[in-house]
Amino acid sequence: MTTDISEMTKGAEATITQGEFLGRRALVKTRPPKAYRHPELDSRIRSTRTRNEARIVHEARRAGVRTPCIYDIDLKECSITMEYLEGRSVKDILDSDPSSASDVCREIGRTVAKLHSAGICHGDLTTSNMIMCGDELCLIDFSMGCTKAELEDKGVDIRLLERAFTSAHTELTDAFGEMMDEYYANISEPDRMRKKVEDIRNRGRYT
Repeated sequence: MTTDISEMTKGAEATITQGEFLGRRALVKTRPPKAYRHPELDSRIRSTRTRNEARIVHEARRAGVRTPCIYDIDLKECSITMEYLEGRSVKDILDSDPSSASDVCREIGRTVAKLHSAGICHGDLTTSNMIMCGDELCLIDFSMGCTKAELEDKGVDIRLLERAFTSAHTELTDAFGEMMDEYYANISEPDRMRKKVEDIRNRGRYT
């Protein structure tokens, strides 16, 4: 595998580097050491988070949700080598072409419903972590996700998505409503979820 360090994105927890894996364009997500942690503890935390993220991505794919294919996992380097997705972020699409919002948001609703129905939470549902590859919606960055998700976890996921839309796409109120209609139409016990999301929303108002 080769990497191009000139194409790098640094986040709070990981760096994303463009590379190549067996002749295919790839992204390498690496969790670098944290100097403020004890080296042995730091290594264990980073390798565990790397393993967990790869497992969640795999489970999401099994549930029928489009995610990047994982090519390789290196627990010593705490890195995941994955498919480079040819597409545009949903945030960019909604910002540049609001006329597409209805179709895109309905697809988001169906995709998140599929994820939650499999007991998986994403943990950071924003339109920056969604990529349209042709007509297919792909979810990326499951670093804050979990499996065996409870109703509370799913409710927090939806509340985060709601907050992301109200801050980044304030003019797309109708499209957001369509997204949620699609979501609730494709999960079991939608009334329980609506109540949970409302409970979480109310907690935020009084804290």
